[in-house]
Amino acid sequence: MSKFLLDYTLKVRLPLIIFTLILVFTVTYFVSYAERNGIGYEPDQPVTYSHKLHAGEMKIDCKYCHTGVEVSRSANIPSVDICMNCHNVARKDKAEIVKLTNYFEGNSPLKWKRIHKIPDFAYFSHASHVGKGIDCANCHGDVTQMKVVVQINSFTMGACLDCHRNPEKRIAEFYTLVNTHNIKKGPEYCSACHR
Repeated sequence: MSKFLLDYTLKVRLPLIIFTLILVFTVTYFVSYAERNGIGYEPDQPVTYSHKLHAGEMKIDCKYCHTGVEVSRSANIPSVDICMNCHNVARKDKAEIVKLTNYFEGNSPLKWKRIHKIPDFAYFSHASHVGKGIDCANCHGDVTQMKVVVQINSFTMGACLDCHRNPEKRIAEFYTLVNTHNIKKGPEYCSACHR
């Protein structure tokens, strides 16, 4: 290889290649940020369901449909049986309720698309958070105002650690919970979430 070609490669080609790689990485990182964190995720569900109507206007408690949230790790996605507790009588003639009834009568599970999800390698307990009085809206947003639920908060390790380190900034009723539930800052050691 001639000296000229080597100089040209080191002075022009290599910096261009490095610049292009950095540019592609940076653009990809920022363009895919919301998708990676799930922010804005709003899938179409098999049955149209309005949290604004049920949790907002009708004031049905989250725990009625998301059973087990007070005692288990997860907030169960409601089964058709729970929906039919009301809809075997209420609004039976509506198209979406007819769909719901067909699932129920066919003994078929309704395959809701999960919206809020943390990675499988991380442990999170709804029971420990709900048991301390932390309202669902702190993580899930005000679903009482959402016709269609959309993920508005990040569920990354950084977001969880930020809440554990600065709960007074992230939990709306933090100072009340300090007195009523003896709530404190959350754990920051690795094995609390990585088990």
